[in-house]
Amino acid sequence: MVKSIQDTYTLSNGIKIPVMGLGVYKNVDETELETAVSSALEFGYRHIDTAKVYKNEKGVGRAIKNSRVPREEIFVTTKVWNNDQGYENTLKAFDRSLKELDMDYIDLYLIHWPMPGTYVDTWKALEKLYKDGKVRAIGVSNFNPHHLQDIFNECEIKPMLNQVEYHPHLAQPELKAFCKEHDILLEAWSPLKRGRMFDEPVLVKLSEKYGKTPAQIILRWDVETGVSTIPKSVSADRVRENGDIFDFELTSEEVEAITALDRHERVGKDPDKVTLDTFAD
Repeated sequence: MVKSIQDTYTLSNGIKIPVMGLGVYKNVDETELETAVSSALEFGYRHIDTAKVYKNEKGVGRAIKNSRVPREEIFVTTKVWNNDQGYENTLKAFDRSLKELDMDYIDLYLIHWPMPGTYVDTWKALEKLYKDGKVRAIGVSNFNPHHLQDIFNECEIKPMLNQVEYHPHLAQPELKAFCKEHDILLEAWSPLKRGRMFDEPVLVKLSEKYGKTPAQIILRWDVETGVSTIPKSVSADRVRENGDIFDFELTSEEVEAITALDRHERVGKDPDKVTLDTFAD
């Protein structure tokens, strides 16, 4: 049983990543951002997930520096955006992100979307950053099995993590099985489907049984299914509420009932239809 917000999964290279983190998509107001990050760290979160395109790397870095938590205890993720992809461009984009965050290294660097014609070269740049010790782990976001297979075919190192849209209405069983087969951890963005499934009878019933909100039931389902999760919030109270899921456990039957809600329904873009303008959490 996962019993703490600081419990971890182990990536294929041995690096440990917390089972839950804070996503900061759209947190561009400096005060709100610092409040969210500070509240998360005070509550016990040890993973903060940002991206170049979120335009808040500098604020994230500042909030972490101003916290009482040592940098080495915090797992920081950021991502290379679509128009920065390609080998040389990615190396430059990484340096800019490192400067914005004002850090000596990044824990996890991801390709944000599989840009057609460039993501393999982008991955080769991530391999260099990893070999050079500038990042502790490398991975991808929004990659389907065929995108991952392209990397396997041409590169030396397999992605260690794949961050994708994942919630009870999009359980992605085939992708999940493929990633498990290749020792790639799945991580959930938009795990709460932007609040659009809280009235599901199964979730309401479990919410009443455990004295938890539907959101907390969903996030518990994430960790029960072996998925890292990064719910976002600008509210200190909601940040704490999202993290308060480690004092109960769903039964295997309850996990299966939630998984059975799958509709193959997205709130984000289809990774096979990505463009320079595509956005995601």
